[in-house]
Amino acid sequence: MRQGPGSLAIAWQGYRLDLATRTHVMGILNVTPDSFSDGGLFLDREKAVEHGLEMARDGADIIDVGGESTRPYSEEVPLDEELDRVIPVIEALSKEIKIPISIDTVKAAVAREALGAGASMINDISALRFDPHMASVAAEAGVPVILMHMKGTPSDMQDNPTYDELIPEIVDFLRDAIDRAVKAGIKESNIIVDPGIGFGKTFDNNLQIIRDLKQLSVLKKPILLGSSRKSFLGHLLGKEASERDVGTMATVSVGAMNGASIVRVHDVKKAVDTVRVVDAIRRGGIN
Repeated sequence: MRQGPGSLAIAWQGYRLDLATRTHVMGILNVTPDSFSDGGLFLDREKAVEHGLEMARDGADIIDVGGESTRPYSEEVPLDEELDRVIPVIEALSKEIKIPISIDTVKAAVAREALGAGASMINDISALRFDPHMASVAAEAGVPVILMHMKGTPSDMQDNPTYDELIPEIVDFLRDAIDRAVKAGIKESNIIVDPGIGFGKTFDNNLQIIRDLKQLSVLKKPILLGSSRKSFLGHLLGKEASERDVGTMATVSVGAMNGASIVRVHDVKKAVDTVRVVDAIRRGGIN
């Protein structure tokens, strides 16, 4: 059995993620017109729901639904528009699948409505910083929360990001975010951390995070790695976003070997196969 620091099992509301036993796969479902990789592909509700069902069939452990692009230099989406994009999709998906649905948002009102519609996790790229009510929504609902490191905001995060010591600064940021979450009433056992690949990071920063991911284990929390199709892979490979899945699986492999408990990806089928092989190598057999 794969072992890690602290407890890597999360149980809530009839769901359980045994993150110590294998690497879990989170499927990305962007209900947006402008996401960097698949903007517009699943803006239609029926297409979005079908894609979510397809990812579940392909072996996803979690479906992450988002209605606001957080690509570099993106602008905020009005509340009503974000709700109109994600709530019908979550309602439909939750009736069809048994795996947890995560809402990818920085707005407490969106998170609250999504949880009422059938979501059961919150993925907040701001680590509870952008909306003062987000922590209380998560605490009252008793759901897992993903806290991500980001320098700045999506509109300015890539304006010459600099660090004196990259990994220690990410660790300090996430440690503060964990403390903030716990003080707000969120259970320690419901917290997942994300180093924020591509969010206020240079090309070299992204590579270093994946290479040194084990250093985040000092936080004693499950680690989520979100490297799928991101621009550093395009820079490295000279390929458009839709052509970066091979590069993505390389990062998934290294990330899983280096301690990632969850990998967030666009191509679930490839990732499920990838982490199964990596986990077998790590454990010396099939779970």
